Amino acid sequence: MNYAEELKKYNLKVTPQRVAIVQELYLFGHLNIDQLYTKLLNQFPSISLATIYKNMNAMIERIFIQEVKIPHEKSVYELSKASHAHVVCEKCKKIEDIMISTQGVLEEVKEKSSFSITNSAMVFSGICSECSK
Repeated sequence: MNYAEELKKYNLKVTPQRVAIVQELYLFGHLNIDQLYTKLLNQFPSISLATIYKNMNAMIERIFIQEVKIPHEKSVYELSKASHAHVVCEKCKKIEDIMISTQGVLEEVKEKSSFSITNSAMVFSGICSECSK
C-alpha cells in the first residue's frame, strides 16, 4: 500500500506523522490512541497526544479512518473498509473484523423505529478460540 497516495485520495495533506499513523493501522488493523502513541514515539520522540488526536480527527472527518467503539474498553481505530462487524475476545481483548452484511439488521431497525439510520456499528463479544483452549 502506498500510504501517501491513499492520503491524497482523501484530500489529506501528506505528512510523516500521517503516513506513520496509516502504516501502523494497516499493519496492526485496530489500535487505540495509547497504542498508536507508543508505536509512534519510536519514530517521532517529540510527538504529542494532541498531534495524534488532531491527525486522527482530520482523517476521521474524511472517512479515511473509522472509530470502533468497544463496550467497556477504549475506542480503537481502523482504516475505512466495506461495511463489517467486529468480534472482541473478553479475555485477551483481540479484535477481528467479520465481513457480514448488516443490511438485514438495518432494514429491521428502519421497520421497527422512526429513525432514518445514517450509521451503524456492530460489536460482538465472546471468547476467542485461543483463549477457550
